[in-house]
Amino acid sequence: MTLEGWQEQLRRGGLDLAILLAVARGPRYGLEIIRHLEEFTDLVITEGTVYPILGRLTAEGVLAAEWNASEGPHPRKYYRLTDSGRQRLALMASHWKECRPPAERRVRRDGRHELDVA
Repeated sequence: MTLEGWQEQLRRGGLDLAILLAVARGPRYGLEIIRHLEEFTDLVITEGTVYPILGRLTAEGVLAAEWNASEGPHPRKYYRLTDSGRQRLALMASHWKECRPPAERRVRRDGRHELDVA
């Protein structure tokens, strides 16, 4: 796998997790998800990135989408976690918590010497 391929997979997995976390406490519409991610992460996200992910997660049954025409000047599609989505989020969060500290320790320990990383 190329470095670019690895970076893309890492970014995609991180975005999936961030989006699921963004709707974990309740439904949000697309632009609201983007604003939430921009406010609480250092991710730079565009509609062209988020909406395809929302569509894929909906097709996978992880999210449910529902149009709401009563809030605002035009209908908005709200996304919420399904039961399957809650299970996936729990597994992803657990795996992230397990993998992150050892990976960070390894990079700190080995990366400084081999890669001259501060």
